[in-house]
Amino acid sequence: MQLFYHPHISENDQELIFPRDESKHITRVLRKKTGDTLTITNGKGLLFIAEIIQDDMKQCIARIISSEKQPAPLYHLHMIVAPTKMNDRYEWFLEKAMEIGVHEVTPIICENSERKTVKLERYERILQSAMKQSLHSRMPILNEPVNFSEFIKKQAEGRKLIAHCEDDQPRKLLQHELKKGENIHILIGPEGDFSPAEIAAALENNWLPVSLGDSRLRTETAAIVACHTVALVNQSS
Repeated sequence: MQLFYHPHISENDQELIFPRDESKHITRVLRKKTGDTLTITNGKGLLFIAEIIQDDMKQCIARIISSEKQPAPLYHLHMIVAPTKMNDRYEWFLEKAMEIGVHEVTPIICENSERKTVKLERYERILQSAMKQSLHSRMPILNEPVNFSEFIKKQAEGRKLIAHCEDDQPRKLLQHELKKGENIHILIGPEGDFSPAEIAAALENNWLPVSLGDSRLRTETAAIVACHTVALVNQSS
């Protein structure tokens, strides 16, 4: 199955018009013609079957045949991850996290962050592409970047976990702190890790310290390990 994305469809719509770039992709690259059917998501858990009624590369139009609501996820995973020095590594994290299953992402700027600016529009496109490739029907929330000192004071419902590398503090393995069906927030620091002051601030605000294992991991690797661990704990079988 090939999945297409159109964020503005609702259950009451009878037809939809694709933007120019997607119209060109459908008609010129994929060579879809009038009468062909498409599977489309609005990124909010709805899947639509639609039939092309105008195969114009400038404005492809499809008539909606049916729609189906996909089950809501049993848990909510919010990854709060510091931008990496090499931007392509963060983009890799976003792509793979989308494939594995992530519901919200916040870039967090820390004392040791070497990158403090991000391109949210590009990150959004990467998430969209990964969503379609992995056949997910829900787009994660992508938040504006925020400073650690500001973020750590915010209220968050669910289990709040910070993965850091300081050996002088007791930490449980991540999988031992997880329960199926929970809302989970996981903090992953930059290449230089969180500063001692940031770790102390997190603990004061009821974030639990966790370990991702014996190896010292890059930021993007740590974030993927965390995503996969949460996904495994929440497997339906």
